[in-house]
Amino acid sequence: MADEEQKSLPYIQETVLKKRKNNEEWAIKRREQLEQRKQRGKENQKLVFKRAEQYIKEHRNKELDLVTMKQRGKQMRRRSSSVVPKSKLLFIIRTCGTNDMHPKTRKILHYLRLKRILAGVFVKANDRIMDMLRRVEPYVTYGYPDLRSVRDLVNKRGCGKIDGQKVPLTDNNIVEQALGKYGILNIEGIVSEIITVGLHFKEVVSFLCPFQLNKPKEGLQGRKKLYNDGGDAGNREEHINELILALT
Repeated sequence: MADEEQKSLPYIQETVLKKRKNNEEWAIKRREQLEQRKQRGKENQKLVFKRAEQYIKEHRNKELDLVTMKQRGKQMRRRSSSVVPKSKLLFIIRTCGTNDMHPKTRKILHYLRLKRILAGVFVKANDRIMDMLRRVEPYVTYGYPDLRSVRDLVNKRGCGKIDGQKVPLTDNNIVEQALGKYGILNIEGIVSEIITVGLHFKEVVSFLCPFQLNKPKEGLQGRKKLYNDGGDAGNREEHINELILALT
């Protein structure tokens, strides 16, 4: 009986069997690809909505930053007669990035040469500078550096521009080459001119590149709340020296 059944089965060529098997495998693979494509489509749709929400949020934050910047500027102008800096010398450190920053805020930071987070610069305190600081206050912290802080910054982090190139201040000859015509012949002369806000303060700070400071292990998290309210931003007055010590 078994022999009769075997005889009744039609003969199928091996090439036909292989073709059937390949077709079945291709059909399975095709179904898997379609399922994966559908899944990617769903994920991409979610991502598009997420990105749209993110763009809207960033746009709203930038507009809010512009409004608050103008409000801070108006408050500063109203109080300008009563706000007198304790020192002519200020050191400013940028503490935040640009995700929710309005272009006008970024423009002020770039004018102050604070293009990177943890960049620091010396400035002479005047009404214009104080107005700028008030406008960008959530993104910077500043205060009155002492002699030790100035000396540490110049000696440890000081770099100058020579022929458009950034050069570490490792040699007094570099200083003499750039500032000798102003009577400043060495690194200590730079320190003295900065701390006293001397006649050639502008030339000295223009020669110096912004100081790029170390990332702190703790104590500076980019919080936009004012320093006096437990945040990182705003005027630290003499306490800026503690931060400079930690970052150099």
